[in-house]
Amino acid sequence: MIDYNNVIFKTAVAYGLNIFSAVAILIVGNIAAKISKKVVTAILIKTGQEKTVVSFIGNIVHVVIMTFAIIATLAKFGIQTASFIAVIGSAGIAIGLALQGSLANFASGFLLLVFRPFKAGDIVEAAGVTGCVEEILFLTTVLISAENVKIIIPNGKLYSDIIKVHPKP
Repeated sequence: MIDYNNVIFKTAVAYGLNIFSAVAILIVGNIAAKISKKVVTAILIKTGQEKTVVSFIGNIVHVVIMTFAIIATLAKFGIQTASFIAVIGSAGIAIGLALQGSLANFASGFLLLVFRPFKAGDIVEAAGVTGCVEEILFLTTVLISAENVKIIIPNGKLYSDIIKVHPKP
């Protein structure tokens, strides 16, 4: 005869341990993500990076660590995670191809903010135009020409061209 109380107890203990482990993985993952984000943010602030760059990289670190924690949690329940990883990779490729131009501008804007070949207030000649840099954004750079005309240049075009930074008068 089957002892149903014993079977139920063993099943409850097995699932209870899995649920406890999964919650622990998520909690530890969240704590690790927050600590990593703070450490990366502090390092980037110490190196003098722009606030937008610091925020962006900090958020990426947090999302990546939480993604790994969620995948580890799913694996704890016996769910095959290889398909999830493949879907995430495929989605990344599809999004990258769809946003190819915008991503090129974004990457160029990121490089402009990190390497700082020029900064706001500099007079630059690039992408066939000359003007005073008013603002460097992630996708575009805003110049003001000598005729007081606002010129908005995509960062991909700006970063791939020769950049001449004129001395201030």
